[in-house]
Amino acid sequence: MLTISALFVLCSITPLRLLYKQNLFLASQRTRSISFREVLENASTENRTVIVTTLNQAWAEPNSLFDLFLESFHIGQGTQKLLQHVVVVCLDSKAFDRCSQLHPNCYYLETRGTDFSGEKRFATPDYLKMMWRRIELLTQVLEMGYNFIFTDADIMWLRNPFPRLYPDGDFQMACDRFFGDPNDSDNWVNGGFTYVKSNHRSIEFYKFWYKSRLDYPKLHDQDVFNKIKHKALVSEIGIQMRFFDTVYFGGFCQTSRDINLVCTMHANCCIGLEKKLHDLNLVLDDWRKYLSLSEQVKNTTWSAPMKCT
Repeated sequence: MLTISALFVLCSITPLRLLYKQNLFLASQRTRSISFREVLENASTENRTVIVTTLNQAWAEPNSLFDLFLESFHIGQGTQKLLQHVVVVCLDSKAFDRCSQLHPNCYYLETRGTDFSGEKRFATPDYLKMMWRRIELLTQVLEMGYNFIFTDADIMWLRNPFPRLYPDGDFQMACDRFFGDPNDSDNWVNGGFTYVKSNHRSIEFYKFWYKSRLDYPKLHDQDVFNKIKHKALVSEIGIQMRFFDTVYFGGFCQTSRDINLVCTMHANCCIGLEKKLHDLNLVLDDWRKYLSLSEQVKNTTWSAPMKCT
């Protein structure tokens, strides 16, 4: 197996096209007073679907993860058009200010008594608060009648993932490890990429999920999901769950094996902002080199992860 870096000469890096010229004026007029419902309406597709991510100051700094996130949409195949449907939920004022300079659909989610601006290390108390605030917000999205893809900002969008969504699942989640069956809830799940349809089943499930944090006060949302997914109440709700193959929705836990098929790459199984930045830059470098080829390549591995190991 050869790496892309070993096969191809590094192509010149194209300038980062972070600003939508046609939306600069609109973005500059955004204020913190805009309602969440209005932001969702502005970003929604015809079938009431939005793409949601969250952002704090640490990830919004210049040359940090938000820049890479937006760049992936610009250089991905069939992804640039999806940017108009991305809603960036900003957890602090500085993240909102930077988001508003770069993207038209930013929402400032103020949480009194908690400062979400700095880097939140995995499983720390502030990290847990941030994760549960996210579940609470996504419940509201469903209650307002919007389907959503939730994506962490440390996920690179390399191809349009919508054709890879299952047509028959209410709740669909990516995996750290995928064992071959999309119906198997014992796949090692990862809540950083989920697709959820708005219906009574998904709303009731999300409410139950959020309420269950009280039963497991030291666990984050993903671990609590693993605790509740086999409970009788979930079966009674009747929510249909599906789990994504890492061939299409890869990450550093289990990298996508075929660059010709990959849709997203996640800096999962990786703790630390600098490590994520280093290895996601490698992902985008590999992707640019792949795009420069005249034909598909086979039996190719990614340069990353290197620091996320």
